[in-house]
Amino acid sequence: MFNKKNQKIEQIRLNKFIASTGLCSRRKADEFIEQGFVKVNGVIVKEMGYLVTNKDKITVKNQPLKKTAPVYIKYYKPAGYITTMSDEKGRKTIYDILPDEVKDLKPVGRLDKDSTGLLILTNDGDFINKMTHPSVKIPKVYRVSAEGKMNTQHLLQMAKGIEIEKGKMAYADAMILDYEGKNTILQIVLYQGMNRQIRKMLDSLGFPVISLKRISHGTINIQGLKKGQFKYIKPREISDLLKYIQKLEKQQTKET
Repeated sequence: MFNKKNQKIEQIRLNKFIASTGLCSRRKADEFIEQGFVKVNGVIVKEMGYLVTNKDKITVKNQPLKKTAPVYIKYYKPAGYITTMSDEKGRKTIYDILPDEVKDLKPVGRLDKDSTGLLILTNDGDFINKMTHPSVKIPKVYRVSAEGKMNTQHLLQMAKGIEIEKGKMAYADAMILDYEGKNTILQIVLYQGMNRQIRKMLDSLGFPVISLKRISHGTINIQGLKKGQFKYIKPREISDLLKYIQKLEKQQTKET
């Protein structure tokens, strides 16, 4: 498509446009479109692949959308806070302690209340979808202290899979870094996103978690941050991460 000056106008899929505004993930955008909540220039559109431009007037539930510049940060989550924007039970959330300038950003995945470490937050819903979609196994690396002395046999069990709930198998790559007294220090890599996965796996093996910290997610790491601090992620780092995800997609497609 071209404008009157014969300049090319970028067209993108409707669901991708909605996600890019930070309103929601692309999957949620698909739901809004299917349910008839999305209008383009005043007309309801139920086609996910419908092409739009920045000049189109797009609303979701009659609320106008505007594409904003994407923002990405890495945050060192302290223990004692859950990863959600609000909580019906009244528990403390990361948004109780995040600086005001980044309180409109959404987390890429979660860390449970007692866990610490890296969280990526953004207003880019399409990016969140890429990072969390189960079809691409993006590694997340954790430093874990567990009660008791584990050995190689336990690590093999984690790699082969442990049923943490009925019908739910969890897998992890783990290595023993050190022993501290009667406890084991581990590095654990996850490719899934199950709730409290590491804790449940180690509980099943008889080695309860003492502490758990995420140190990296994809190519982004926690280096240079102290608990409660955040840093803006540079565009080059995001570009490198997206290229890394593309490589993973190609590799995993070949393996299947």
